[in-house]
Amino acid sequence: MTLVDAYLGALKLMESTGPRSLHQTAAFIAPNPALVEEHELRAHLAAADPNDQLRRALSLRLAIFDHHAEDAAWTEDTAPNTRERREVILRILDVEEDTAVLLNGLIPIANLDEPIVIAEKWTPWYTESIKRSRDFYWQHYSESLQAAPHLDADAVAALDKATDRVVERLADPTGAEAYQAKGLVVGYVQSGKTANFTGVIAKAIDAGYRLIIVLSGTTDLLRTQTQRRLDMELVGQENLLRGIKLDDEAALDATDYVGKDPDWDRFVRHGVRPSDGGGSDLYRLTKKSFDYKSLEVGISALDFPKRERHLPFFDPANLFAGDSRLAVVKKNSRVLEKLVADLNKITTRLEEVPTLIIDDESDQASVNTSKPKPLSAEAKKKRSAINGHIAELLRMLPRAQYVGYTATPFANVFIDPNDTADIFPKNFLIALPSGSGYMGARDFHDLTLDIPLDERTVENSAEKAHVRIVNEDDKERDADLQKALDTFVLTGAVKLYREKLGHGPFRHHTMLYHVASQKDAHREQRAQVKEMWDRSGYRSASCFERLRSLYEKDVFPVTRRPDGGVAPSTFDDLVPFIGDTVNRIEKTGHPVLVVNSDKIEGEELDFATDPHVWRVLVGGNKLARGFTVEGLTVSYYLRQSRQADTMMQMGRWFGYRAGYRDLVRLYTTQALFDEFEDICQDEEFFRDELRQYAPFGADGEPQITPSQIPPLVAQHHPKIKPTAANKMYNARIEQRRTPMKEPSSGYPLISDGTSLQNNTRAFLPLLSSAVAHPEVLDLDGRLFNILSTRLTNEELVSILSQLRWGKEDSFRPDLNFLRQAKPELIADWHVVLPQLKGQDAQVTIEGVGPLSVHRRRVINGKLQAKSQPADRSLVQPIANRAGSTRGGMLLYPMVPKDAAAQGELSLSDVVMAFTLFLPQASGATDRKLITWATKDDSLPDYALVSV
Repeated sequence: MTLVDAYLGALKLMESTGPRSLHQTAAFIAPNPALVEEHELRAHLAAADPNDQLRRALSLRLAIFDHHAEDAAWTEDTAPNTRERREVILRILDVEEDTAVLLNGLIPIANLDEPIVIAEKWTPWYTESIKRSRDFYWQHYSESLQAAPHLDADAVAALDKATDRVVERLADPTGAEAYQAKGLVVGYVQSGKTANFTGVIAKAIDAGYRLIIVLSGTTDLLRTQTQRRLDMELVGQENLLRGIKLDDEAALDATDYVGKDPDWDRFVRHGVRPSDGGGSDLYRLTKKSFDYKSLEVGISALDFPKRERHLPFFDPANLFAGDSRLAVVKKNSRVLEKLVADLNKITTRLEEVPTLIIDDESDQASVNTSKPKPLSAEAKKKRSAINGHIAELLRMLPRAQYVGYTATPFANVFIDPNDTADIFPKNFLIALPSGSGYMGARDFHDLTLDIPLDERTVENSAEKAHVRIVNEDDKERDADLQKALDTFVLTGAVKLYREKLGHGPFRHHTMLYHVASQKDAHREQRAQVKEMWDRSGYRSASCFERLRSLYEKDVFPVTRRPDGGVAPSTFDDLVPFIGDTVNRIEKTGHPVLVVNSDKIEGEELDFATDPHVWRVLVGGNKLARGFTVEGLTVSYYLRQSRQADTMMQMGRWFGYRAGYRDLVRLYTTQALFDEFEDICQDEEFFRDELRQYAPFGADGEPQITPSQIPPLVAQHHPKIKPTAANKMYNARIEQRRTPMKEPSSGYPLISDGTSLQNNTRAFLPLLSSAVAHPEVLDLDGRLFNILSTRLTNEELVSILSQLRWGKEDSFRPDLNFLRQAKPELIADWHVVLPQLKGQDAQVTIEGVGPLSVHRRRVINGKLQAKSQPADRSLVQPIANRAGSTRGGMLLYPMVPKDAAAQGELSLSDVVMAFTLFLPQASGATDRKLITWATKDDSLPDYALVSV
């Protein structure tokens, strides 16, 4: 036994005991206490790299202790992820001061976002003792994640916590009364939703759920990918082999993976047959290459025998002695019909079987699209086929829990909640944070960047670094496609360069060409891309001048960013890796692969069994949802949609890009890029709204429930709706009491001169007062030129009441709150107009001035009228003072970026944008930031929907 073995054993013991003396526990395990001296531990950790086994194990255990809720006695009521919590942990671990200093340096406290939970009240049952005593599958799954080099300890600890939030809101599988919970888990596109539901399944099986049904998208490609991943990370070798010896070649031929999958050695090992190690044996009803089929041999595969026949199956005496079943099923009507038919043969037993239904991409195909009217009897009889089968499963399985997973939740939250047979997430909605290393909207769009447009570079702008605009003219697009292909080759060469230096490996390297959804077009597009590839000259030095220019002007500068990786300082140093890159891409003779339901050149895309996929992928819907495109580095995207959720799902460039995020490029048109930015703002707005209303009120009741979520959905783009649903709200927000108000999505279009004129005129008295009070403020050494004034709350409400909005309800709930606020809550407002430097920024508006106008981009007719984060320090501290009754307002007269805004401007030239910071005294005493009113008292008080 080594020092590492002893300390690993000590940390393993703490999984069930919580923190305890680290050295004493290791000394107890070691054959000789001298083997584990603490100074030797420090020496080992100081010399170890971040992937050292002991360092990773310590990181994970500290992260879990850091994240633990205050309910355990050892926490001494310290808040999670705080310096006070870490001090308690290190004191209980009883480490020497030098060791504590080292651990804090090597393993800092993580500042991880919590999942956002919107839920009805529920009866807690998933206690810490249950979790610790029944953790067979979760323990092995989490250990497999710990061994993955691309995941750090904080990510594993965060997953542990996030999956707890889901499992605890399911019904107790041993409960005497059948209860059916329905929920929705919202992640970002390609952000780890599969990892989350794999963890949920593991914990659910450990807790007693015995039938697991995973509805996995609508394509074989996605179903197969999900099946393999669950087999690898959850089912494990022992359940797959079922006692087959690894030298029994004849028997192994009938298995899925042995000798066929290059990653077989990475499949989780339980060490024993699960039922012999305190777990439940897990039987698969589907295989990697076979979706669910009718059980021809007999229905026994779906049987749940009882050890104690006089007790129901959900009794612990039967439940924890029973086997589990797993079916990974494509959302196809015929497939689901077979599953329902087989389950119908054992109805009496199903009434007692705790079941978990995971619906991956739950907004696709699952939602009922055949309801002509909400709440009508006819609507409940007539359902779309797949939705009907899901409803039938829920009817047959009264102990079934339904959990949908999606990155685009709008179709789900617009389901009629009164339809008890449908999949509306009536019990909970959980929004997951993006994990460390995720490339999302803010890595491609400068949503809140506080730098003038003309000062943005690849060093300070995500947009400049990763986005390349394609010419709208079809005749000019060949040059842009050539650059995309060249970038694909250059970034592949950089990956090989990094591998040689010990970074990586980079198993797959792909480029996505997504221009159309029609299969007939894909062959033609493949031929076009292949033709351009063939005349690109990658096999000779004739292409070097072109590649050199692109490398020096584009690829290399982005690698110099703080999040960049190593790269050759000169193109000549990269040249030796270009030939190998081209060889890999042309390995099959076809550098371009079509991915749709047709088989092109007899090939299918399989990232699992192919050791290296270095290809240009041409495709449509099959690559547009759920399916993970491994190694995706360059995206050439020109396909349009009128639905926000459809477009967001096509954003395959979002995701984890460990070791090569600086190499990622998106080629698209300016119009499409702007539309994506609007959609991303819809998503961020939705999450921000949920985050504000997630805490319970002072009365212990939730501020909002899932049925009240639809009115929180925004639509920044005038033509792209959040989903295909036609929304009809019966509940509407009456007051919004949020401490910050920035109604940027509600301003009129710049073409609506009448509304802009009206709004500017309403603000003229305020502008006149402010220009009389210019001053320069020094905040922490930074100078701000401002105009300012002060007015009562009544005066401000008078101005705001005159405004016209792009959407009627954009500001109405906020204005309602301000209008009813008494002077002891909101007495007055300090108004600041940030001023720009230089005389060319000074104008007058209807004779009022001089003052600055701020330029913003126009996207789809709307000015991107948001405040600058740095300006908020001018007023926010005034509003945030304890007991303050004075609010803060930032006011920006704004014009389009390219407008000729000089001299005298008319009222209709300007968008009057503002941000409000409510005074501290105005905070809701009941802690409820939102109140509701019912439009029609004869109907229920939730959002009614006609889908």
